[in-house]
Amino acid sequence: MTEDIDRSEAAQARDAEEHSGHGDYITHAKSIRSWMFSVDHKRIGILYAVTAAIAFLAAGVFALLVRAELLIPGETFLSAQSYNQLFSLHGIVMVFGFIIPAIPGFLGNFLLPIHLGAKDVAFPRLNLFSYYLYLLGVILIIVAMVVGSVDTGWTFYTPYSARTGPAVLFLAMAVFIAGFASIFTGINFIVTVHKMRAPGMTWNRLPLFVWSIYSTSIVQVLATPVLGITVLLLFLERLLQIGIFDPALGGDPILFQHFFWFYSHPAVYIMILPGFGIISELIATFSRQRIYGYMAIALSSVAIAMLGFLVWGHHMFVSGQSVISSVIFSLITYLIGIPSGIKVFNWIATMYKGSISFKTPMLYALSFLVLFTIGGVTGIMVGVLAVDIHLHDTYYVVGHFHYVMMGGTVIALLGGLHYWWPKITGRMYNEVCGQIAAFLIFVGLNLTFFTQLVLGSRGMPRRYNDYLPEFTFLHQLSTIGSWIMGLGLFLVLGYLLVSLFRGKKAGANPWGGATLEWTHTGPRPDPHNFHRTPFVTRGPYEFDRIGITHTETAEADRDADPPDVVLNQDRT
Repeated sequence: MTEDIDRSEAAQARDAEEHSGHGDYITHAKSIRSWMFSVDHKRIGILYAVTAAIAFLAAGVFALLVRAELLIPGETFLSAQSYNQLFSLHGIVMVFGFIIPAIPGFLGNFLLPIHLGAKDVAFPRLNLFSYYLYLLGVILIIVAMVVGSVDTGWTFYTPYSARTGPAVLFLAMAVFIAGFASIFTGINFIVTVHKMRAPGMTWNRLPLFVWSIYSTSIVQVLATPVLGITVLLLFLERLLQIGIFDPALGGDPILFQHFFWFYSHPAVYIMILPGFGIISELIATFSRQRIYGYMAIALSSVAIAMLGFLVWGHHMFVSGQSVISSVIFSLITYLIGIPSGIKVFNWIATMYKGSISFKTPMLYALSFLVLFTIGGVTGIMVGVLAVDIHLHDTYYVVGHFHYVMMGGTVIALLGGLHYWWPKITGRMYNEVCGQIAAFLIFVGLNLTFFTQLVLGSRGMPRRYNDYLPEFTFLHQLSTIGSWIMGLGLFLVLGYLLVSLFRGKKAGANPWGGATLEWTHTGPRPDPHNFHRTPFVTRGPYEFDRIGITHTETAEADRDADPPDVVLNQDRT
């Protein structure tokens, strides 16, 4: 045992020496060409992050303009047509340009191979190709914004989208191309998880972030082709005047809704499942506790991915579908709340009697627990047939959707960004600014969207640029909340950018994390992640020891239980 420990310490010393000679993934090559044509999964993750951040900024500005228009009744600075265009572009850019690709493309690319003990993803060149497909999709969205007006909303409902301006054709093609990027990324991640795990990295030793990305990838591969076919059919209908969805040509608009929501409801889990994995990592690390019910959380991600394919019809309770179908979809909607509830219960149980550290990432994790719970409960409510009839197409649906997407996906992404920022950049941000921003975002988000739940329950319809005077006060509260949330987000942008140039240099493991990315000798990973293949001997979240040794070869069976060789090291 002692001999094995000494040998592993020597391996770490060799790692440090080699690391200092070759630089990290940022410094080993600095030309623009080395970034644009890199097949390093970490650099591709950074490219995704920059592109998605630009999309998020644009979509956020559109949202602030929409809320500013609604500050007082009547037309202020936006006409009805301009208002429709703005909220449509907000939804399209936010969903397809940011929320769907952000966490898998950025953190998934950066962390998945390192979490598995691999040197890269299974198909590095396909990974780079996926990014450029995503970039092309974003560019086509921008072209559509420039060449014409788009006011269909992010759902492209027919027959309106089949008859409106030519910009819809560009948007349909943009979504089609971006969909292929999601499919290729999903295939890459699935193969990587199955084939690239380090020796000893069995399924019950995978970090929960890996489980969430794996489940997300399954949904991407199975559901995204349906969206691709749907928008392609819409494109062909517009181009060739073939009757598919437009009733004027003999088509069926309800068919479009079935196709669209068969993808788009699983797409909600493409957006939120990676966030679940991030929250698991944050709560375990900042509670200094092993995850309670590890396999229950892991398998609940797979269950959510599978059940997500069976509930698309709850978006269509008022579309005229059969009563039996509506009842079945309603019951399955209740069922999908069970695995989500398991996660929340287990996260709270993990914190019980833990040594909780209220650092900025943990504040986002705690915010997530509150916000996602509200989003989940309101989702169950609109899954009730009798309730949905009254709340359909009101601001209640807007509030529910944003509690899940902003309160779930975006809050989890912010938590993960702050948690892995030292690993990504090698710099620490200002902790006080981080805590202030987290508070502003939490307050602003609740003020913005909880008032929308109240508005919807009182009958305020969505997608209206005007409203009755009785709704004025609540709309003003919602707009003020959006300003507070925007202030918090701009504060995040500011201190993170400052940290790149003036931030204190981070240590190799500033949070005391217990997964493989924190075992590097430097704050930023090596270009090839590991000089020697790690040999995993423990599951994740063992905060009193490192469950790996380093081997010169990777000949051991990755699914076999290796000898219980543990390098003891203080993780605190």
